[in-house]
Amino acid sequence: FLDDTACNLASINLLKFWDGSRQTFDIKGYEHAIDVWTMVLEISVLMAAFPSRAIAEQSWRYRTLGLGYANLGALLMQAGIPYDSEEGRCVSGILTSILTGRSYAKSADMASELGPFAGFEENRTHMLRVIRNHQRAAEGESRDSDDWESLDIRPVPIDHDCARSGNINIANTGELLDRATDAWDRALARGTKYGFRNAQVTVIAPTGTIGLLMDCDTTGVEPDFALTKFKKLAGG
Repeated sequence: FLDDTACNLASINLLKFWDGSRQTFDIKGYEHAIDVWTMVLEISVLMAAFPSRAIAEQSWRYRTLGLGYANLGALLMQAGIPYDSEEGRCVSGILTSILTGRSYAKSADMASELGPFAGFEENRTHMLRVIRNHQRAAEGESRDSDDWESLDIRPVPIDHDCARSGNINIANTGELLDRATDAWDRALARGTKYGFRNAQVTVIAPTGTIGLLMDCDTTGVEPDFALTKFKKLAGG
């Protein structure tokens, strides 16, 4: 993000929201977890200790958060979706879009009560441009479109045709897609009105060690690299 800033990390275990018997993903539970943990991480900015004065001041000024997820690979495996496939990328894009869009919307809600981060006004034009580009990617805007704003490298949008094709082994994929686009609509509308409490809200961390404590089969966005794994901990 910026030099001399820090973001406190938290990762959501995606597999906790998977109902294998019904082949559905718990959208409401996932969204609630995102809302709660966005607020928790905002509180952590107030409580954290930083290694230098410069990092403390910049982190306070921009209030960067690091909400992410883990166990994506295990979710795709249990849903019977190949990791390296259009369907896998579609599901990953949808879940990631909900995560970041919903978190920015919650950040805007907090800004309505507490005010935006200190550096927001001088960055308003640029930050809202970023949010609008995210919204276009969630809505499936073509990479060849002229509507992208000031991007040298255009993002890969969510494949709406794939999401609604019925070929994905998640029964409520269409509803997930709707929530992904709704999240960015809300983030843009609320952020335009109130600003954002946080300049950055999400980071997909490797979750190497905390993944063990979270009982994850796979780390952040990685596929499973073996069905049996061993990890040596410091001190034996």
